[in-house]
Amino acid sequence: MAVIDELRVEDNPAKHRYEARAGERLLGFVLYQAQPGRITLIHTEVEPELEHRGVASQLVSATLDDIRARGLSVVPVCPFVRAFIRRHPEYAELVGAR
Repeated sequence: MAVIDELRVEDNPAKHRYEARAGERLLGFVLYQAQPGRITLIHTEVEPELEHRGVASQLVSATLDDIRARGLSVVPVCPFVRAFIRRHPEYAELVGAR
């Protein structure tokens, strides 16, 4: 679990994705498409050996927190993001808001 403890999430606008990293290692990403006032979250991917260790949940949570801080709404196309929002209703107001 040490890798997950060091996880940081950053927006990489050049690649249209939020990236989860530990040091320089890319652990996963959320691919997005930005439009005025909203971000469509298209696909979430983590390294196969890190699946079921919470990396995707930490990545999506940090992504949604950043989107909220920017005052944007979310279009959750990605099935993982949709399921995450259903499990975490504190993010529901981001969907279709604004």
